[in-house]
Amino acid sequence: MNKPLRRIAIFCGVLIFALLARTNYLQYVKADELNTRDENRRVRIERYAHERGNIIVDGGKSITGSTETTSSDFKYKRVWQDGPMWAPVTGYSSQAFDASQLEKIEDGILTGNDDQLFFDRTMSMFTGEKKQGGNVVTTLNSAAQKAAFEGLGNKKGAVAALDPQTGAILALASTPSYDPSTFAGNSDKDSKAWQKLQKDKDKPMLNRALRETYPPGSTFKIVTAAAALENGLYTDIDAKTKSPVPFRLPQTTQDLPNEGSIQCENVPLREALRISCNTVFGKISDDLGNQKMIDQANKFGFNKDVFTPVRATESVYPKDNPPQNAMAGIGQASNRATPLQMAMVASAVANDGKLMQPYMVAKRQSPGLDDIYTHEPEQLSQPLSAENAQKLQEMMKTVVESGTGSNAKIQGVTVGGKTGTAQHGLGNSENPYAWFISYAKTDSGSPVAVAVVVEDSKATRDDISGGGLAAPIAKRVMQAVIDSKK
Repeated sequence: MNKPLRRIAIFCGVLIFALLARTNYLQYVKADELNTRDENRRVRIERYAHERGNIIVDGGKSITGSTETTSSDFKYKRVWQDGPMWAPVTGYSSQAFDASQLEKIEDGILTGNDDQLFFDRTMSMFTGEKKQGGNVVTTLNSAAQKAAFEGLGNKKGAVAALDPQTGAILALASTPSYDPSTFAGNSDKDSKAWQKLQKDKDKPMLNRALRETYPPGSTFKIVTAAAALENGLYTDIDAKTKSPVPFRLPQTTQDLPNEGSIQCENVPLREALRISCNTVFGKISDDLGNQKMIDQANKFGFNKDVFTPVRATESVYPKDNPPQNAMAGIGQASNRATPLQMAMVASAVANDGKLMQPYMVAKRQSPGLDDIYTHEPEQLSQPLSAENAQKLQEMMKTVVESGTGSNAKIQGVTVGGKTGTAQHGLGNSENPYAWFISYAKTDSGSPVAVAVVVEDSKATRDDISGGGLAAPIAKRVMQAVIDSKK
C-alpha cells in the first residue's frame, strides 16, 4: 500500500473507532439520562401511552383517573376529581407542561416505570397484559380536606392538619386554588388556561401550606413558652413572672406594646398565653438570648427543609440582634413559618413532646394492588419533655376554654389552641394575617393538630383576628377528623 492510501486507511480507522466509542457512550452511559429528559418528546408520549396509576385517599378512594384522547399522539390524559380541592396534594400532570408535587415525585410508580415495578413489567411481557401504572396511597382524610377547603372559601390562605401520633398529613389546603384538568392536555385551550394561571396575581398555583412563609405572630408564643420551660427560666405556669409593663426593647428607647388594655404586668405564663401578652414573651426571648431561642425553634423543625415527600420551604427563626430577637419571640421581625411548620409545633405539644416526621405517602402499590412500600412513622425530634408538653397543653386548653381561642371549642372534646394576628407590610401598613394553631384530644389520645392562616386583604383591619377568622376553620377540620374516626 502506498503512503497516501495508508494515511486514508488510518484516518478512516480513527473515524470508525470514534463512531464506535460515541455510540457505546450514548448507548450505555447516557441512555438513562436521555430517555428521561423532559425535553424528549418520546418520553412524554410514553408517559401517556397507557393509563396512569392513581392517587388514593381515605385508604381506597381514588381522586385521579385517566381518559382516552384522540386529538394528538398522547393516548391518555390525566383527570382529577375535585381538582381545586386536591391540587395542593396531587399537583398536576400535563402533556405540555410536565408535572408537579406527588404527580412529579411519584411519576415512576404512576407510569409503571419505577424499578420497584420491574417484576410486574416482566410478567406483563409474558402474559400480554396491557401496561399500567401503580397507585400512590396517601394519608389524606377527605372529610378534613373538604372542611379545610370550604372553611377557607374565597379567602386567601392555607390549612395543614397532622396526626400528632404518627406525623401523617390529614389535610393540606391552599386557596385560591386551580383545576389541574384545565391544562392537562396539549391543545391551544390548555395553553391558554396555563398562561392565565401564570399571570394570575393571586398565585393560585402557589401551595401556601408548604411553600409560603408568614410571620407566625402570637402562635409562636408556644415555642417561646417551650423555650422558657425547657431552659428552666420558669417551671410553674401559674407562678408570677418578672414581666414589667411596658417592656423596653433591649438597646433601644422603644417600648414593646400589648394589644389594647390587657393586664400583663408579672402575670403567670398560663395567663400570659390566655390573653396573649407581648411583653411577657418578648422579655422571655430577651432573657434566654438569641442562641437558645434558635436552638428551641430548631427542635420544632425551623431552619431546615422538611420533605413530605413534597418539599416544604424552610421556616426561619433568625440569628439576630437583641431587640429583633425579642420581637422574633412574639412571632414578628424576621421570624417566618409555613402553615405546616406551625402544625408541627401544635403536633409536638399534643404528642407529649415528641415531634413525628410529617408524611403523606402511606403506601405504594403495584398495578395488581400489591403493597410494594409501606411507610413506617418515625420520630423527627423531641422539642420538649413530656412534663413540659403537658404544661403547654394545659396552657393551650385555657386559651380555648376562657381566652382568645374560644371559637374552637368542640363539645365533649378537649381542645387546646393559640391565636395569632401577625403584622406585615412596610411599617405594618397592610392587613395582618390571622393565625390559629390547635390540637384536639379524645379518650384515645390526640387524633389531630391543625394550623390555619388567613390572608384576608379585603376585610376591615379591626375585624381581622386569629380567633375570629382562623379558629372556626380549625374547629371544622378537627371535628371532621374526630367524626371520621367514630
